Amino acid sequence: MRTREQALTYGLSFPNTYQEAPFHDPNWQLVWVKGSKKAFLWTYERDGHICLNVKVSPEWRDFWRQAYPSVIPAYHQNKEHWNTIILDGSIPRKEVERMIAESYDLVTDTPTKRIYEAVKKIPKGKVATYGLIAKLAGNEKMSRAVGNALHKNPDPEHIPCFRVVNAKGELPGNFAFGEGVQERLLKEDGIEVVDGKVDLQKYLWKKQC
Repeated sequence: MRTREQALTYGLSFPNTYQEAPFHDPNWQLVWVKGSKKAFLWTYERDGHICLNVKVSPEWRDFWRQAYPSVIPAYHQNKEHWNTIILDGSIPRKEVERMIAESYDLVTDTPTKRIYEAVKKIPKGKVATYGLIAKLAGNEKMSRAVGNALHKNPDPEHIPCFRVVNAKGELPGNFAFGEGVQERLLKEDGIEVVDGKVDLQKYLWKKQC
């Protein structure tokens, strides 16, 4: 990858992204995530090369800098969390794309997103507790946040929130799904529901955190 156009095209291939020049300077073209007011890819020309600023996790920051001399602490941004990639042809395209993708993942990462990703992993015929989903999402103390996120589930077809019950195996009630809906979906999954409760000894998802 050598050109700004290639970098921008790749950045815009991710969901819910758009391009904008926020500084009224066409040299700075950024790719943003819609709704978050966050950019994950900064592109600009400096010292005769197109450069990219990408967000990076601390455990990978120094790896990339040591692997490629053309990856340096970020120009114009926090050097602890951002790297600059100089597109001088010395870095394989796949590696540049990997760094851009990692930046996108970091910028779009939220507790709600982690909750939904954890719920997606609950297998058919099993249930998980709010506490387990909170732990898988990175904070075992945010069980209430799990309930709020599932109540606002934007994609019930792919995020099976009906498979989440409380620590006693009890269904949360009709307010979350409508009368009888969660019980019906669990039964269709092959899970017995007796008096509004699931036997956790039999149906709890034994996910290792």
